[in-house]
Amino acid sequence: MKTVYTCFCTDVIHAGHLNIINEARKLGKVIVGCLSDKAAIRYNRFTTIPEDERIKMYGMIDGVDSVVMQNEMLYDDVIESIHPDYVIHGDNWLSGAESVIRSHVVSLLESYGGQVIDIPYTYNEEVRRIDLQLKEKLSMPEYRRKRLRQLISLTPIVKAMEAHSGLTGLLVEKTVIEGENGKLDQFDAMWISSLCDSTAKGKPDIELVDMTSRFRTIEDITEVTTKPIIFDGDTGGLTEHFVYTVRTLERLGVSAVIIEDKTGLKKNSLFGTEVKQTQASIEEFSEKIAAGKKAQLTDDFMIIARIESLILEQGMEDALMRARAFVKAGADGIMIHSRRKEPDEILEFCDRFRAEDKDTPIVVVPTSFNTITESELADHGVNIVIYANQLTRAAFPAMQKTAETILKYHRAKEADDQLMSIKKIITLIDEI
Repeated sequence: MKTVYTCFCTDVIHAGHLNIINEARKLGKVIVGCLSDKAAIRYNRFTTIPEDERIKMYGMIDGVDSVVMQNEMLYDDVIESIHPDYVIHGDNWLSGAESVIRSHVVSLLESYGGQVIDIPYTYNEEVRRIDLQLKEKLSMPEYRRKRLRQLISLTPIVKAMEAHSGLTGLLVEKTVIEGENGKLDQFDAMWISSLCDSTAKGKPDIELVDMTSRFRTIEDITEVTTKPIIFDGDTGGLTEHFVYTVRTLERLGVSAVIIEDKTGLKKNSLFGTEVKQTQASIEEFSEKIAAGKKAQLTDDFMIIARIESLILEQGMEDALMRARAFVKAGADGIMIHSRRKEPDEILEFCDRFRAEDKDTPIVVVPTSFNTITESELADHGVNIVIYANQLTRAAFPAMQKTAETILKYHRAKEADDQLMSIKKIITLIDEI
């Protein structure tokens, strides 16, 4: 009997999946692969049901002979072990980012005479409703909030990109590329920066934009996306206020807040010692962390302490002493920052901190030292890398150039080559 293989990563079985199984049964013995949680987060999106439960669910489908785990999004592992005569899939993988997976599978099967079968994608009102339900479920606070901790355990390094509106959130959510060795890659999380949030509102980055306004930005983004959110909490404000911020962020489904150990009027860290900036005492900042941890209601939420010692030229020993104290106070992670062009002092901190603390997540923001790669950072124990302001910085010169072009020619035609079509922008936004 011929062997037919298909791979699922779905949380809910609908008519489209059943159609694939029925078509597969006509060809032979049906084996369903369960795409692992680790592979799924690179390939598509988070699942709401863990892989062991999905294996059981797929095994209960009528017509399925067996279920196996698929650990590689490119099918190498299962094709090598099963050697299926056919791999069957919905024809939605004929185009877009997934087409690279299909091409790879075709090449693997051709080596021994196997064949890919493309089944017309099933899209009816029931399937549409289920897809919308899944998206809504993924965006719910109780699912989104815990996702950052899950990512830290599943991936070598979590990649977070700044978002400051619903549209930039969609860009971060939906941008998928063919990465190394033909694998798909995408961002894991979103960073809501106070700098970018303030800039979008035309305000200086001095904690002038109040938290109520910043919470609205979170709501704009959570309404249209599903990926976990890391919130830039600046100094956290007064300890008495910070505890309420923690509760609100939890309720909104935010995964983590990062607060920096400075006091007084907030100044952007990249100014360093060029402007007067005051670092909070270890005791004062530890009390703020402890109060925030005491106030939080879930185990999922993370409070990450941002250490400014290297920015303010207080030295490596001061940075390490603060890291130890802040972890002891309850911090769920440490962010170390630098404005140097080379990553040397960041790597030294990571190596020395990791030598004595193997578990506490380390966060870095390679804005100045931007030549270092994610894999190099991961080799030094970094868990989260944040691209903190690149979308904002990319948008401003593009908009300015377009405005100048229209002013120069007194019409819009000459600016067309600089613009994305309205149609492409609209396709980024899902129909309701």
